[in-house]
Amino acid sequence: KVIVVVNFADYPYHNYRIGVPEAGSYQELLNSDSTRFGGSNVINEGKIKTTGDHAHGFEQSIEISIPPLGATFLKIS
Repeated sequence: KVIVVVNFADYPYHNYRIGVPEAGSYQELLNSDSTRFGGSNVINEGKIKTTGDHAHGFEQSIEISIPPLGATFLKIS
């Protein structure tokens, strides 16, 4: 399973909580805002652990940074 979050706004979101289907640790696979692609580097480094906070209809959630005018791809690791 891969979670894709897309931001069409021209500003980033930090500490944004999204619901996820499984408890555990998530890792960013790809971020279109990485400096590798000429972006401003609003990325999520390392493992992102779930919490028991409900969000978007899921019992588990994570907090991430969402890049401006970009997308981030996450998967459970």
